[in-house]
This record gives sequence, structure tokens and C-alpha cells, in this order.
Amino acid sequence: MKNSEKQGQKNVSQPKTSQTKAVKNSINNAFVEPSSDAVTELKELFIESLKDIYWAENALVKALPKMAANASSAALKGNILEHIAVTEIQVTRLEEVFNLLGEKAEGKKCDAMDGLLKEGDSILLETAPGPVRDAGIISASQKIEHYEIATYGTLVAFAKTLGENDAAKLLTQTLAEEKEADCLLNETALNLVNIVAAQ
Repeated sequence: MKNSEKQGQKNVSQPKTSQTKAVKNSINNAFVEPSSDAVTELKELFIESLKDIYWAENALVKALPKMAANASSAALKGNILEHIAVTEIQVTRLEEVFNLLGEKAEGKKCDAMDGLLKEGDSILLETAPGPVRDAGIISASQKIEHYEIATYGTLVAFAKTLGENDAAKLLTQTLAEEKEADCLLNETALNLVNIVAAQ
């Protein structure tokens, strides 16, 4: 191997010193001081996360009818209407989890869901009624489902770690429902809505 090639490999594998210093400085300056009421135990984080998703599910129950009303595809409208009923059950299931933990069922504003629902509203404003809007509604809905899948997956893991096995079972049911909803949306998009929207 030529010396120039060896030198080139060395440069690729070893970052420049100035870049390394910049990254270290960024890390050092990024530390966030916790608030005075910051949680210190996993059980507390678990409960706070439950409050977050409880708010999110209740907000979704209110938002889904608007999505259904703006969908042109009968299949998509049916998927959304069915998920309203499922989401209402999920809200009740979360209340059961709070009860198992001896906690009051209450919500705490979920910034992630709030942002996702606002994005959904923007899609409705930016698309004309019809298949393209339907594709946008599916896009917004799947982002919501993926957020919920990530959240419930984490909550199940927390519950199992904390030995809250009954809570874990309830949360696992909801996780399975969110995955199923995502699959249905995907099928509707790939087998119908996206095809029509592309014509």
C-alpha cells in the first residue's frame, strides 16, 4: 500500500482535534439542570409517563372524528371510526392501570401528541379533499401510531421492571392494538389510497 493511501485511511479513522474539542464543548455545555420537583425514581417516571399518554389518548379521542370527517376513502374513514372506539377503551384501560398503582387518573399535557395533532391539522389545510388528502391523513395517523407504539413499549418495560405485572398486561394489550392500527393504515395506503392519489 502506498504511503499516501495509508495517510488517507488514517485521516478517515481519526477525527480532527478541533472537531473533537468542539463536540466535547457542546456536550459539556448541554447539561440541563433539573427542576426542583424532578423525579428521582423509576416508579415516578412511570407514573408521569402514564399521565402524559393519558392526556394524549384523550386528545386523540377528540381529534379522530375530524380526521374521519375529512377522509374521502370509505376504507380509511372506517379505519379511523373503528380506532375511535378502540382509543376510548384504551383510555379506560389506562384508568385501570392508575387504579392498580393507587394513583388518580389524570393527564399532563403531552407536547409530542399536541405537535402531531397540530401537524395533522396543517395537512388538512394544505391538501384538497380527495385521495391526496387521504394520503396525508394516513401519514399523520401513522406518525401518531408510531409515537404511541414507542410510548407503550416503554411503559410495558417500566411496568415489568417495577414488578407491576398486571399493569404490564394491560399496557401490552394497548401496544398490540396500536401495532394493529398501524398495519391497517399501512395496508390501506399501499393497496388503495396511495395508488389512487398517484393517478
